Amino acid sequence: MYSVVLRTRLLNGINRKTVVFKNFPQSTTLLYSSAAPQKKIDDDKLNHEDVLVTKVASIHPIQTDIAKIIQDEVKSQTRQVATRKEPELAWRITPSTDASNLVKHYLMLSKIRLTSLVVITSMAGYAMAPAPFDLNTFLMCSVGTALLSGSANSINQFFETPFDAQMSRTKNRVLVKGYLTPLHAVGFAAVAASTGLLILSHGVNDLTAALGFTNLVLYTCIYTPMKRYSILNTWVGSIVGSIPPLMGWAGCCGTLGNGAFVLAGLLYAWQFPHFNALSWNLRPDYSRAGYRMMAVTNPALCRRVALRYTGVIGALSLSAPLLDVTNMWFALETLPLNAYFGYLAWRFYKESDSGSSRKLFRFSLLHLPVLMVLFLINKKEWVFKKSKDEIIVEKAVTDSIGQLKPLTATLLPNTQKL
Repeated sequence: MYSVVLRTRLLNGINRKTVVFKNFPQSTTLLYSSAAPQKKIDDDKLNHEDVLVTKVASIHPIQTDIAKIIQDEVKSQTRQVATRKEPELAWRITPSTDASNLVKHYLMLSKIRLTSLVVITSMAGYAMAPAPFDLNTFLMCSVGTALLSGSANSINQFFETPFDAQMSRTKNRVLVKGYLTPLHAVGFAAVAASTGLLILSHGVNDLTAALGFTNLVLYTCIYTPMKRYSILNTWVGSIVGSIPPLMGWAGCCGTLGNGAFVLAGLLYAWQFPHFNALSWNLRPDYSRAGYRMMAVTNPALCRRVALRYTGVIGALSLSAPLLDVTNMWFALETLPLNAYFGYLAWRFYKESDSGSSRKLFRFSLLHLPVLMVLFLINKKEWVFKKSKDEIIVEKAVTDSIGQLKPLTATLLPNTQKL
C-alpha cells in the first residue's frame, strides 16, 4: 500500500501530516495524527513540493468533510504541476546573434573611452600646429586615428582574454563574456586598421599614416606581450600614448617641429604618474593575472617614477617658451598646476597608500586637459592672425623647398642639403 504525504495550511493547526491512500480505482483520504501510535513518517522524506509517495503502517481515520477538502487540494496541486511552465533561462546563448547589440559590442571591443582620449590628444596636436586649419583634413585625421586605436585595442583584447577573465576590472569585456567570437574580433580589427590607414594615407598625408602604423605595431606586437615579461612595458606604453599628438601635428603641418615634440613629451611624461597611481590599487588584479607591473614587482620604483616624471612635466612646460613654441605666460600659468601635481606625487611617494594614489590619479585626469588648453591658448603662432598673402607665400616657400631637396641631392650629391 502506498500513500501521498501532503503538507497543507488548512491542517497545520489540527494535525501534522495528511496521508492520502490511492488504490487505483478508488481513493481513500486519511489523516496521520500526532496522537497515532509510534509509527511516524520521517520528515527527511518530504521533498520541495511537499508531496512524497511512501509506505505507512498505522493511521487513524478522520471526518469525511476534512477528507474531501484534502482530496480536492491534492487534485488542485496535481493540475498545477501538470500545467506548470518551464522557467525562462537567466542566461543567454553566446556568442550573441542579436545584431542590435553589434555596435555596442564593437564600441566595447574598441575600448571607446580610451579611444576617445587618443582622438582628443590627436585633435589637440592638430589644433596646436602652426598651420591653417582645414576641416576636411581635421576630420579625416580624427576618424583615421579612431579606427587605428579601435583596431589596436581589439587585438589587445584578443591576446589578453584568458588574463582579462582573472581581473575584476576586465572580467566583463566582450570576449571574456563571449558576446563576440575571437575570429569576429580579429576580423573587425583588420577592417578597422586597413580602413584607418587608407584614410590617413589618402585623406591626410603619408607621415601621419606612418606614425599611425608605427603606433599600431608598438601597441599590439610589443607593448601587449611585454606586459607579461618586463616592467619596461610601462615605458613602451607611454611612447604609444605620446604618438597621437604627433599624428595630429603632422596631419596639420605635414612635418614635425619643436612644438610637436614638446607636446609629445608632455603626454609621455604625464602617463607615468597617471598609470602608476592607477595600478597601485589594482595590484591584486595584476598579480593574479600575471602582469609584470611596477606596482607589483617593484613598488618603490613605481612611486619614484611617478614623482620623477611630474618633475619632467614641469621642466618641459618651462622649456616651451624657450623653444619658441608658446609664450612666457604658458610657463607662468602652468607653474602652480604642475607644482600641485608634484606635491600629490610626493605624498604618494611618502605615504604609499590607497588614499594618496587615488588623489594623484584623480588629479591627473584634470591636469592633462587643463595643460592642453593652456598650451593651445598660449601657443606662439596663430595662423588666423596672419594675412592671407603671408599664408600663401609661406606655403609656396615650403612646397618649393620640398621639391628642391630631391633635385639638389641628385644634381649635387656632395653639396649639403638645403
